[in-house]
Amino acid sequence: MVADTAKKTVKKTVRIGVVDDHDLFRAGVISTLNAVAPDFEIVGQAGDVEGAVAMIADTQPDVVLLDVHVPGGEGGGGSEIILRSVAAAPRTLYLALSVSDAPVDVGAVIRAGARGYVTKTITADDLVASIRQVADGYAVFSPKLAGFVLNALGPARPSAVPAPVPTVASPDVAPDLDGNLDDDIDIDVLSPREQEVMRLIARGYSYKEVAAELFISIKTVETHVSKVLRKLQLSNRGELARWAAHRRIV
Repeated sequence: MVADTAKKTVKKTVRIGVVDDHDLFRAGVISTLNAVAPDFEIVGQAGDVEGAVAMIADTQPDVVLLDVHVPGGEGGGGSEIILRSVAAAPRTLYLALSVSDAPVDVGAVIRAGARGYVTKTITADDLVASIRQVADGYAVFSPKLAGFVLNALGPARPSAVPAPVPTVASPDVAPDLDGNLDDDIDIDVLSPREQEVMRLIARGYSYKEVAAELFISIKTVETHVSKVLRKLQLSNRGELARWAAHRRIV
């Protein structure tokens, strides 16, 4: 009886956005997901940075399948899309799907906040499994990228407990890397200027744009961002954007 009940359990619908600048590849991914994963709902697609940011804000996907090299915007590709979308879609999660396995590409999107990174050599079944894991709050990476991911995350803070990096080859042992945003830290720990910089960075502004907006140098912006991250006990701009969105201060 228990087994029969389990078989009848209906998977929750996972709402997905697909971002890739190659129309045929994007169409192929969508077609494949529609064919093999009836619990997936494709809610939007885009081929450039601006289109992706607008699509994510409009449709609020559970998971965005994201290429790292996407034209438009300021040239930041997938990383720029994530950083610019956090405030408008704070609950959306990101899984990078790229032909590249270069450390610089992996590191960029992970620091921006992506929950996983798989290459386009992945099988359809593994891609579906990876999307489901990300939707459930887990981190997923192609096995050969694990070392790059550890380097991208950098040294753990003293209070952090090191965790193994999961791969698509071992979905059953993937830990929840969601992390709790520290509600004990108040914005008042930041100076008025640091708060100004924090809000602009959290909205996805580049250092150059922040400098122009506040009439300060890019070097000064970098110094402020470093102090903001240290005071808020955050590691990168992605965490900062989520911290600000969580408190509705952007």
